[in-house]
Amino acid sequence: MAAEDGESGGVEARRDRLMEGLRAFGADYTEFTRRFASWLGLHSTDAAALAEVLYAEDQGKPLSPARLSERISLSSGATTALLNRLEAAGHITRSREHTDRRVVTLRSSPEVKPLAERFFGPYAERMAAEMARYSEERLAEFEEFLDHLRTTMDALLADEYSGLAPGSRPSSGGS
Repeated sequence: MAAEDGESGGVEARRDRLMEGLRAFGADYTEFTRRFASWLGLHSTDAAALAEVLYAEDQGKPLSPARLSERISLSSGATTALLNRLEAAGHITRSREHTDRRVVTLRSSPEVKPLAERFFGPYAERMAAEMARYSEERLAEFEEFLDHLRTTMDALLADEYSGLAPGSRPSSGGS
């Protein structure tokens, strides 16, 4: 066994631990979003959509309903119903800010922003503190790694799992 494989249990064991860490972080983030939903009295899908609207807005790239639909994997009809619920609850607004007046822009309401900042503030602070422990070069490596994983997952979903109906099975590749 090579020296670099000794303590870690080998490259395969390290990959397994990384995949488990990513799976666990994803599960924790899902639980975090579920608690945000509960805190606001929303269904978890509605809260996940609201979180996407808030995040996109914070990035200076507000979403359209179509883009939100892609990000939360809902049909356009289901997304419309969800947006109607969020708008009726006073959590989002829809406006026509684009030069093409057909394009709808989703914004969080002024009432929900302070609530979201209160809920997500500790998360943002802890994540920033954790990332501050790493060099810019190491963060760039993490970013590249995650970009590659996302590209792989996006391709897998598009190639192997697109159009699966409830109860159907993905192709095995050999049939």
